[in-house]
Amino acid sequence: MTSPHSDHFDLVIVGGGMVGAALACACRDLDLRIALIDAQPPQRDWPADSVDQRVSALSRASEQLLRRLGAWPRMQALGVSPYREMVVWEGLGAGEIQFDSAWLGEPNLGHIVENRVTRLALWEQLEQAPTISLLCPAKVERFECGSETTQLHLSDGRTLSAGLLIGADGRDSRVRAALGISCDLLLYDQHAIVATVEPEHWHRETAWQRFLPTGPLAFLPLADGRCSIVWSAEQHRAETLLALDDSAFAAELETAFDQRLGRIHALGPRASFPLRRSHAKHYVSGRAALIGDAAHAIHPLAGQGVNLGFLDAAALAEVIAHAQARGRDPGHPTRLRRYERARRHDNQQMLLVMDGLKRLFSNANPLLATGRGLGLSAVDQFPPLKRGLIRAAIGLSSR
Repeated sequence: MTSPHSDHFDLVIVGGGMVGAALACACRDLDLRIALIDAQPPQRDWPADSVDQRVSALSRASEQLLRRLGAWPRMQALGVSPYREMVVWEGLGAGEIQFDSAWLGEPNLGHIVENRVTRLALWEQLEQAPTISLLCPAKVERFECGSETTQLHLSDGRTLSAGLLIGADGRDSRVRAALGISCDLLLYDQHAIVATVEPEHWHRETAWQRFLPTGPLAFLPLADGRCSIVWSAEQHRAETLLALDDSAFAAELETAFDQRLGRIHALGPRASFPLRRSHAKHYVSGRAALIGDAAHAIHPLAGQGVNLGFLDAAALAEVIAHAQARGRDPGHPTRLRRYERARRHDNQQMLLVMDGLKRLFSNANPLLATGRGLGLSAVDQFPPLKRGLIRAAIGLSSR
């Protein structure tokens, strides 16, 4: 932990996960004193053959940001898994669509990366930055939000003041609650089951997803030939699956996945978490702003959650740098609203699209199933639309 010289900071970020750490990295070369607060330090080492249950599908836009921040080479050394193709098919019909990076002249469509890898690489960058104080482990007990500064009272007795406060503390954000910002919240009747599996056949560096009536099932390719699965299922179905022994669960998984990769030879520990959609009604209040899951939570069916968060961090860092370069106060509400205008509409559109897809595909109606299959097949036969869809999905259309 870097010891601060005083208790006042120009910028305090609460939440040192991937998105909060990315924002701190993006602001490290500005003439600002920055504090990053988190309750847990990053995991520093792990067994060579282990895989974090939490992985993310990082888009090309996220890769570009992480390269600019200097974290990508370390992430490559720790392990990233490119996926070059994507296959999506309908669970109740014959519809299928395929995407290939070669159509775009790109080396890949993105990378599957363990969350612990991304976070550690970003923290190692922060530990080299003299302008950043890493307050970890630390927890904020209460906030006092004023017109000029925010006071943060930590559990160890320290008190900090911030000219600009950022909430990057996840979907149950205490910063958001302290600011009195409410959310549009929808609880899905689904849980996501995550695990690492070893299939019989090589995954071909392809991201696979089947839409089932009870929720989508994704197989995400890992560098050693294994796959990380994300199986979203209605709550009662998820509870039943979690209660099965490994052999029975593997059999259910093979059936649900049409045995596209053959039998499941090995299965790692399983975990699950409830799914929901939430969107803060405001991203900015006074001299504070929300980014990442503190501002929006999304269904994982397209793997866009952390990518949206990285775009938030990039947009907010740009607003802060713009103000700083002109000698203006980066925490002034007028300037923070530029960030909100830049991100809230785009995030809202993505949340609504993912919600619509969830409702459309998590449905056993035979007429809808037929329509879905025909729709997937029609898009698959229309290359210009396919290229536009995949460019948007992997972030090549984002500034």
